Amino acid sequence: MNRINSIRKITLLAYLLPLFAVAQNNYQQAEEYFKQENFSKAKPIFENYLKQHPEDKKTREYLGDIAAYGKNWDTAISYYEALVQDEETNANYHFKYGGAMGMKAMSISRIRALTYIGDIKHELEQAAKLDPKHIEARWALVEFYIQLPGIFGGSENKASAYANELGNISKVDGFLANGYIAEYTDRPKDAERFYKKAIEVGGSAHTYEKLSNLYEKNNQPEEAIKTNSESFKKHKRNQLNYQIGKISAQYNLQPEYGIECLSKYLANYSIKDGVPKDWAYYRLAQIYKNLGKKEIALTWINKALMGRTDFKEAQQEKSLILAL
Repeated sequence: MNRINSIRKITLLAYLLPLFAVAQNNYQQAEEYFKQENFSKAKPIFENYLKQHPEDKKTREYLGDIAAYGKNWDTAISYYEALVQDEETNANYHFKYGGAMGMKAMSISRIRALTYIGDIKHELEQAAKLDPKHIEARWALVEFYIQLPGIFGGSENKASAYANELGNISKVDGFLANGYIAEYTDRPKDAERFYKKAIEVGGSAHTYEKLSNLYEKNNQPEEAIKTNSESFKKHKRNQLNYQIGKISAQYNLQPEYGIECLSKYLANYSIKDGVPKDWAYYRLAQIYKNLGKKEIALTWINKALMGRTDFKEAQQEKSLILAL
């Protein structure tokens, strides 16, 4: 009898092992889809796995992240809230729960949003408390306190305190956060100083972008072009060619340089550059219009409209060119 039972166990194991292997392979494939941001393929695999393993935290977090990516805030909140309840000492769960509630609050009426403020604050502060090096939670708290009106608990002092905590973890993030606060409170000179320090310490493409955007916002196109040019020398990002051309077109500034950069953008274009080609055609048309070269401007604006007839900005630009 024992021998029969042993044979049955071996037979059952031989049957189940391939199924376990298939399930494991499917899960790994879902994780690969997730990394590729192919969430439509990852989601059903995770959901099926969760039906069989309802307590699996990793899978619930994946599904919460997918819901957040799709801006399905209620679904994301439900996943993250359950994770926080299961593991109260996990800083990242608190951060994601607070962040999802914050995004939900931004998508509803201000009156309803007020009911979320206390919970958002609690979850983000809990994340920062649990993990002294949690950068994302501190960034969220900087934005939370600087954007929230004082009557509802907003505080520049508290935002600055978290920005300084960021500086203790990462000097670049500290400078960027203080620059963000200065920019938000309409202190462009202070923001410029902090962003320049961020460039000096880190020099990432993002630091240059923050400074360039500040210059554009404050009507300093020459400085914006200069900053983007310096960034291009260091990072060789093709998108910067478009940014320089855009500023040149908008402000009628350094037209030859703008044409050169837009031509390089088109010659080296890939979908990863983010800005479609028709916008580069549109900017070239603007520059040639600014130069008074009507026929060349018309050639480029027609090219911009060729692939997208509902391109409203290009339609308006064409009217201006025809009026030359």
